[in-house]
Amino acid sequence: MTTTTDTPTLTGARRFGVLIALCLAVLVLGLDTTVLNVALPTLARDLDASTSQLQWMANSYNLVLAALLLPAGLLGDRYGRRKIIAVALSLFGLASLACALSDSAAALITSRAFLGIGAAMIVPVALSLITVLFSTEVERKKAIGFFVVANSIGMPLGPIVGGLLLDHAGWQWIFLMNVPIAFIAAVAVMLLVPESRSSVRPAIDWLGIVLSSAGLAALVYGVTRAGESSWTAGVTVAFLGLAIVLIAGFLWWQRRNPRPLIELRLFHERAFSGGAVLLTVSVFAIFGLLFTMPQYFQGINGSDALHTGLKLLPFIGGMTVGAKLAEPVEARIGTRLVVMIGFVVMAAGFVLGAFTNLATGYGYTAIWFVVVGFGLGCSMPQAMNAALGVLDPERAGTGSGLLQAFRQVGGTVGVAVLGTVLNSVYRNNVDTTGLPAQAADAVEKSLGGGLAVAAKAGSADLLSSVRDAFMTSLNTTMWVSGGIAVAGAVLAAVLMPKKAARPQESESGQPVVS
Repeated sequence: MTTTTDTPTLTGARRFGVLIALCLAVLVLGLDTTVLNVALPTLARDLDASTSQLQWMANSYNLVLAALLLPAGLLGDRYGRRKIIAVALSLFGLASLACALSDSAAALITSRAFLGIGAAMIVPVALSLITVLFSTEVERKKAIGFFVVANSIGMPLGPIVGGLLLDHAGWQWIFLMNVPIAFIAAVAVMLLVPESRSSVRPAIDWLGIVLSSAGLAALVYGVTRAGESSWTAGVTVAFLGLAIVLIAGFLWWQRRNPRPLIELRLFHERAFSGGAVLLTVSVFAIFGLLFTMPQYFQGINGSDALHTGLKLLPFIGGMTVGAKLAEPVEARIGTRLVVMIGFVVMAAGFVLGAFTNLATGYGYTAIWFVVVGFGLGCSMPQAMNAALGVLDPERAGTGSGLLQAFRQVGGTVGVAVLGTVLNSVYRNNVDTTGLPAQAADAVEKSLGGGLAVAAKAGSADLLSSVRDAFMTSLNTTMWVSGGIAVAGAVLAAVLMPKKAARPQESESGQPVVS
């Protein structure tokens, strides 16, 4: 029996405990996005994994995560948010343990897929819990700011944690570290959080779930293949075409279904549609830094995985400070201006990054990392907060799942598009004249391949060409990222409300709980 008034709201201390538990959980999810990258050479050796299997270790997680984000939000609204997130955290912990115990590439790929199921359930339900439990505007903004920072810093922290664990333990600890955090978070949620769900039990839109899940999975897979090969490859075109058909079919069905999986009228809300678009753009742009700079640190500067991660810390620091300072500034000048300023600052940071060269010291790099991070901290939490502000407790789960689907697609498309820019400019500028076909292909394929061939051949000219070509491609990628950030500022001016709305409440003025 669902009510709206009988259950008291959480006290400040209990809500703070819940927020810490949820932030720890999403921090681990962010780590899992990038921590695997530094372990791939070790996994290839220990599990005798092929290149294709190594790719699927990452892709199985990303595909399942993208495919299940929308129905996962519905589960919390229908069956209870506390119950679903406790189950999700437990599944994530068990899947992490299965990953650590994997003795073959196939077993690890399968376990990573189950890890994706848990992740898909955690993020939208955690966001909807924050929307429900922190019902006042000031509290909700602070909570979302913490949540966004926790959700974002995991990606650049991944190489640091991975490097430390690989240096002092085994690759299994990359997954074992998730287990205690997931179970502690699950216990905290069960002890501290009252159950909450939609007062009207949402129907299960089975056709909508199938169409949306298949469409998002096809989109992510198609874009991933585009980044690995080309945008015109047959497999890429086929999956992107399939994604368009499935997503179009999903939208058509959502218009006709009286009880749809998502409410398309959410996009009539300026704050929600603007927040969703800007969340996608910000994640898209930031991968210009997260995708290119680790290659620069390792391939050009000779840093190992651990030191590469440590060199990303100024970006995290800038983002944390930006998220903290944006909150009081928004109260004075409004949401639209804060988000616009954030994107402009991001663009300025990328422009500074575009002047990086072979002689650039780390001090200069750290400065523009801080600038980009500060801009992201100003823009992304405020855009997400504006979108969540139009969700009442009835729509918290499905709306949060929709926002996270946009975020996931933005990151995937960002890696593919910016990776294509980086690789194509590099290939067009590196000089492979006189090299055998196989060696030339290895040089043109990547910076790592070029450096390996140059070292094997003992050719200073080839080494210089490889390094110069990569720096040209890095600079170009930064200009493109800066352009994306400028587009974000323009979109913020057009799409964002002057001031974010307060969160919707039930008739009693309290979140819906049971």
